This record gives sequence, structure tokens and C-alpha cells, in this order.
Amino acid sequence: MEEIGRNPTDVSQLRVGIVGTGFIGGVHARAARLAGARIVGVAGSTPERAARAYAARLAERVFRSAEDLIESGELDVLHVCTPNHLHASITIKALEAGLHVICEKPLATDFDTAALMAARAAQSARTATVPFVYRFHPMAREARQRVAEGHIGRVNLIHGSYLQDWLLSPDDDNWRVDPALGGPSRAFADIGSHWCDLAEFVTGDRIAAVSAQTAVAVPDRTKRPDVPTEDVATVQFRTVGGAVGTMAVSQVSPGRKNRLFLEISGSEASIAFDQEQPETLWLGHRQGSELLVRDPQTLSVPALRYSPLPAGHAQGYHDCFDAFTTDSYAAVRGERPEGLPTFDDGARAARICDSVLASARTRSWVEVHPA
Repeated sequence: MEEIGRNPTDVSQLRVGIVGTGFIGGVHARAARLAGARIVGVAGSTPERAARAYAARLAERVFRSAEDLIESGELDVLHVCTPNHLHASITIKALEAGLHVICEKPLATDFDTAALMAARAAQSARTATVPFVYRFHPMAREARQRVAEGHIGRVNLIHGSYLQDWLLSPDDDNWRVDPALGGPSRAFADIGSHWCDLAEFVTGDRIAAVSAQTAVAVPDRTKRPDVPTEDVATVQFRTVGGAVGTMAVSQVSPGRKNRLFLEISGSEASIAFDQEQPETLWLGHRQGSELLVRDPQTLSVPALRYSPLPAGHAQGYHDCFDAFTTDSYAAVRGERPEGLPTFDDGARAARICDSVLASARTRSWVEVHPA
């Protein structure tokens, strides 16, 4: 089977650099290696942190700073895996240096900055992508195809949640808790953005207005007292196409590790995807329901492209990230993979996030203007 997103006539090896030494930097590095890239160098907040990440990333060199890495003249692509407040400055410098960029989400801590980054990417004519990787689950693509083909009829209701528990305890700590590093939104910007992107991607519809509320469930953390960023958010919304919806986002739901759930109810059928059970897709009909299992023998063509393993060989998060990275590199080489999330999608997520915060603050419905 042909490798996902790879142009078999282009054997040039892309040279990539990674800024950021945390967990997600390692995920990017693994995906880059599997996509056939050379990891020329890594940089972190300090040379010491970069040096510690160097062996784990299998990089060729350690750079003293992101600026040194960008200005080295040795890169084609930069992966930006830093805390949120650094995304814009590093990304814009990389684009100005002629590099292609893969930047973690949220793209920026506010819509205006994210829109500026998207505009700079467009002006540079460089590939600039954001890892909304849940799009790359084969069963999410299958759901999208079935909705697009009218299998569920007119979409009436979109609902779901994204629940985690990793910040449940006052002793739990992360840089995202600090708004100076993570931005004014935490739970919604971090994981609600994923849910909204997937909902809009699968339905082909856009959120038009929101009514939201947020809550800080753990206001006094051991290392960071007086936490202002939300642990929980609930959102009602309506779409451009006339559907209504609800969603819940939480990083303090005991027992939920990474449960992104999306259900779409149409006039003929319902369809549901659970990221913690990614090998299946639930299809509901008035006369009964069925569970569709990922099987290359039965998937639609768009889903089949992201299903390289035989049925019964489970695919998961790493596979999604690998496919996203490979498609990003294919775009660098001049291809146009369908459904690749770009900086425009990152700006769209920032627009929705700003609207959710404004709604929670004013306790009113807020229009989500096109990004």
C-alpha cells in the first residue's frame, strides 16, 4: 500500500527543526522521523533543556535558541511545540525566514494574533498547518463522508463533550494553568478547540453563535494560587445551516482521560464517534442501530486513505499524528491533501474561543463571525 500522503516521485528528505522540549515535542519528532524527515536540530527554553531532549528526539544538533535554529539556514520545516504565548513570535520569524511551519494549537492566545499568523502564512506562500489530528481517525473521516453523502439526512442536532481529569487535584500543575503562558482560556482553548474543529469538519457546517458558561473548579492550586482560567466550560450553539448543539469541556472529570465524543442527529439517522473507541462508529436508526468497525474492506475512499492496517489491528492517536505530519510534508512538496488543517483553521478555532469567553463574560449569546 502506498504510504499516506507521500509523493513516490519525490525522494528528497525534508530537514526539520523542533522548538519545544515537552511531551508534544516528542510526538512531533516521532512523526517527523516516520515521515522520512531529518531532524536537524532542537531548541528549548534553555540550552540545557534542549540538550536533555536531544537524544530522545534523535536530533543531529542542539541549538541555543529558537532564533538560532530558524536562522541556521539548515531547515525546510519548523515544528513549534512551545507554550502558547510563544507561538506567534516564533512562527512569524520562521515564515519570514522562508520556512514551512507546523504550529501546535491553540495557534495563538487570541483571534487577532491568530488571524495575523494566518495572513503572514498566506503572504509567504509557505505550508502552515495546525495539528487538529482527530480529523485523521479513519472513522471520523467515515462519519464525514456519510454526512456529506446525505446518509443521515438533514442535520438537526450536534452534541458531545471533551472530558479529561489530569488537572483534577490542587496538586496538579502545568504551565497551561498560568494565563501569561497559556492565554486567557485553558480548557476550552486546549481541548474545546479540538471538539469544535472536529464537529465543523465532520458536519461541513459552521458554528454561528454561542451561549457559554465557564467555571474554575480548582481555584487554589498548590503551586499556582488564585487560578483565573477555566477548568470547565459548557456551550450552547447554533450553526449556519440551522442545527442546534451543545458541548461540555472539562479537565476535572474523574476517570475521563481523553474522551472526545461527537454525536450528530439527522432527519434519517444519527452517527457518533468516540475518540477513546476510535475503531468504531455508531450508526443509529429508528428501527435499530449498528456499530461499524474500521475495516479497509468496507470503508469509503476518504476513510480508507487513513486506514493502512488490516481490520483488528487497532489504530490510535499516534497514527493520526503520523498521518497529519505526512500530509503536511506532502503539502510542502506541492501536493494538496484533502482535509489538511491549516492556519486558517487555527484562526477559526481562536475566533470561536474568543466568542465563548465573551459569552461567558457577558452572559449573552455572541455571534461567531467568519474567521
